[in-house]
Amino acid sequence: MNVDIKAVHFTLHEDGKDYLDRKIARIHNAENMIVDLMITLTKGKEFTAEATVNFRWGVSIHVKEEAFELNPAVDKLMDVLDAKITKEKEKVKEKR
Repeated sequence: MNVDIKAVHFTLHEDGKDYLDRKIARIHNAENMIVDLMITLTKGKEFTAEATVNFRWGVSIHVKEEAFELNPAVDKLMDVLDAKITKEKEKVKEKR
């Protein structure tokens, strides 16, 4: 799984990277099904966290969440992303 993290309009410090890495570890069970995980964190009036997941069978998922602080934005993003990955995983299991 290739992980690409971008911070726009701010610098993502080491503690922010560590927090994000711990959250990404939640989707470790789907690691062999995911080709790319691209996360973009943008600071405007609020923090915007966006993630795009490309599965090896060609399906792509895009999720976007906003919050006033970085960590809650990442939390909401990973909660939704985890649910979407689980749903996609179940779809593939049903087709087999």
